Amino acid sequence: MRKLYTRSVLSEETAGLDPLKLFSLWFSEAKEEEEAEPNAMSLATVDKTGQPSVRIVLLKGLIRDEFQFFTNYDSDKGRDIAENHLVALNFFWPKLERQIRIEGKANRISNEESESYFAVRPRESQIGAHTSNQSSVVPSREFLEEKFAKLTKEWEGKEIPKPKNWGGYSVSPTKIEFWQGRVGRLHDRISFERLESGWKRSRLSP
Repeated sequence: MRKLYTRSVLSEETAGLDPLKLFSLWFSEAKEEEEAEPNAMSLATVDKTGQPSVRIVLLKGLIRDEFQFFTNYDSDKGRDIAENHLVALNFFWPKLERQIRIEGKANRISNEESESYFAVRPRESQIGAHTSNQSSVVPSREFLEEKFAKLTKEWEGKEIPKPKNWGGYSVSPTKIEFWQGRVGRLHDRISFERLESGWKRSRLSP
């Protein structure tokens, strides 16, 4: 299965010198194009044995020039990050024929920031965070549904607190690569690497 990429080009001029500005522009264009869940991103982590894992999470903001997402700290990805803070992210927007690869270091954000975000989540998502001991084995789907229903009844009419083991991470980028599909598989790839003096821009062979 192949697709002919003809949508756009990525030049040094259009890339500019600030990858975070370019990310914000591409992200806005992905939303305008109505890409399916434009904030969905692959998150790759590595456990203490060196085994890599990847899954989709949702970007919740580019805060202080860092990529922010939320999860259960006791999940597989939370345990991986506790052992090895180096992670990778990837966005893919097929309508625009684009992807963005990001490498960096993940750290927990403050508890205050996590509580602020948890407070504005849908109530069902708040209860779900308490229901799920993420990545742990459960006996059945019914087990989860019964626990969810029990907590829903317990917290009826009450404010739901953030679980202590739930919160946000921020990924501070050290490398960002922008990929634009082109004809003949001669794709445009422009990479930015963070140096002490700022960002170094390079064009990569496809």
